[in-house]
Amino acid sequence: MNVFAQSRWIWLHNEKSSDEYAEFRDDFFAENGRSTIRISCDSDYTLWVNGVCAASGQYGDFEHYKIYDTVDLTPYLTEGENRVEILVWHFGKATQRYFPAPAGLIYEIVDGEEILAVSNEETLARKSPVYQSGRNKKITGQLGLGFAYDATQENSDLPFSPAVTVEKTCIFYPRPIQKHSLEDLTEGKEIRREGNRILYDLGKECVGLLEFALRSAEEQNLCIAFGEHLAADGWAPRIIGGRDFSIDYRAKKGDNHYINHMLRFGCRYLEIRGEKPFETEKIGIRNQTYPVKRNKAKFESDLDRRIYEMCVNTLEKCMMEHYVDCPWREQCLYAFDSRNQMLCGYKVFEGSNAEYARSNLMLFAKDRREDNLLSICSPCGANLTIPSFSLYYALSSAEYLRVTGDKDYAKIAAKKLTEILDAFLNNRQNGLAMRFEGAEHWNFYDWSEFSDGTLGKTQAAEADGAINCLLILALDCMEEICKIAEISFPYPGIAESLRTATRKAFFDEKAGLVTMRTGTEEYTDLVNSLAILTDVVTKDEAKIICNKITEKKTVPCSLSMRVFKYDAMRKTDAEGFTPYILEEIRRDYKTMLDSGFDCAWETINGHTDFDDAGSLCHGWSAVPVLYLPQTKE
Repeated sequence: MNVFAQSRWIWLHNEKSSDEYAEFRDDFFAENGRSTIRISCDSDYTLWVNGVCAASGQYGDFEHYKIYDTVDLTPYLTEGENRVEILVWHFGKATQRYFPAPAGLIYEIVDGEEILAVSNEETLARKSPVYQSGRNKKITGQLGLGFAYDATQENSDLPFSPAVTVEKTCIFYPRPIQKHSLEDLTEGKEIRREGNRILYDLGKECVGLLEFALRSAEEQNLCIAFGEHLAADGWAPRIIGGRDFSIDYRAKKGDNHYINHMLRFGCRYLEIRGEKPFETEKIGIRNQTYPVKRNKAKFESDLDRRIYEMCVNTLEKCMMEHYVDCPWREQCLYAFDSRNQMLCGYKVFEGSNAEYARSNLMLFAKDRREDNLLSICSPCGANLTIPSFSLYYALSSAEYLRVTGDKDYAKIAAKKLTEILDAFLNNRQNGLAMRFEGAEHWNFYDWSEFSDGTLGKTQAAEADGAINCLLILALDCMEEICKIAEISFPYPGIAESLRTATRKAFFDEKAGLVTMRTGTEEYTDLVNSLAILTDVVTKDEAKIICNKITEKKTVPCSLSMRVFKYDAMRKTDAEGFTPYILEEIRRDYKTMLDSGFDCAWETINGHTDFDDAGSLCHGWSAVPVLYLPQTKE
């Protein structure tokens, strides 16, 4: 199917812009009272048909992997004349979840093979009078831009003019997954009021669209802040470091009702600060959920059941158009975070959630960097990479293929991984993989001592135990992928020689542990667990290492990296170490439950980590679902 054959990319002008809102209008005749629209844009859109919101949410993509939505308009149509109105928000500014591209909208409305309307110079357009363009105020560097809305301009008579055609070269693909369902509104309960400042508690983590209805005696500016926890002063923490968790709204006199269909909020608390008195009828989050079904799971322990449900709830709330690390602060697709999320999803969701997992993996496959590593997130406009995360792409691809046997994807993964693995192998010295130099290379492994790298600063090209173990793991996975793809493995013998070199450089026979760097005592849970999983150490040595980990003779790993610790222990002695694994899970995740939270935290320190910016809903921490014992039916 040759989509958009008669359509043109359109915008307000041909100038480069950022944080710009455009409104488009088109009338068409639906003789049979039915039609479908195919639509794509940069960067996000909301579509109304005859005044009713029909769809929103552009899939995050690239120009060379441009996704279009197909939306059935029939439920919103009348026989005869109909109108579509489309609001498009062009970001323009690079973030960790957006790769900058020229502004544009393209669509076609069809009834079967008949074209009813297309985007072109006859489409009417205007700059949005209600959304402030050119504001360019970020919430966070990962999440991107916030917005300012002016309700006093809702009945603006700003005229529409013919749209301008713009040049964009895109390769189109249909949306690979379903759209989200828009659920009921979770309303906030007022818990504090001081003058014209009111705090609302949603009672739980919510992810979706901000909606409110309020009455203002006069026109006034409102600041609406959101957060997952309360600051020391008892209010929602709007400013955390250089982050500003708020949006601006200019209320009109009288009744105001607002919902934003493009920026998703992840929060528990909402706060409104007004210049003058106002009364709120309702405020909350209209929840958006991805349509997955949970597999049945039963547990003898009620605590295990509650931990399991908390972790699955976390996975669901971290499912947007792709897996996100956290819905509050970043909403980014990371190769490591999503590896944990996909692995958990295979177990907890019906059908293994394989279609959704594949769509995540394809975004990594479409990422492009000059050094052939993966960008820190995908899609991503920031010149930043975590080299180790590129190697997790090999692991997550192999795990997906174990579930699906998807030969077509195996070929795609093998091609991408050849680029990645070549980058690591070309960065070896004396047979060992080195850390990557340059401030754009964040040599991060874990939020723990010796492992967190130097974000924004270059590190010396030094070999370490973690990157070499991960490279061995990736090479083993690549060999597995090549077998499924039925292609020759391009790196025979390299993993074995790397095992030998890694053991010689980093295994401290006197301590019985693997160190992060040669000649140091940088013994961590993570590097020792990876050494066990990659057979850098013998089985007898692995038993000693696992015992030392339980005795806290190594630097503990964070919640997310425990997946490697637990797998290493189960590989070494599943029966012997399972009690330790379960005791640790039950202790730490009970702490979260007892604190009144229904999602898994980013780290065990909760929001107090990262200068009070720790996430309280983080998909990479859902790993207990892989280990909690279930009862048989």
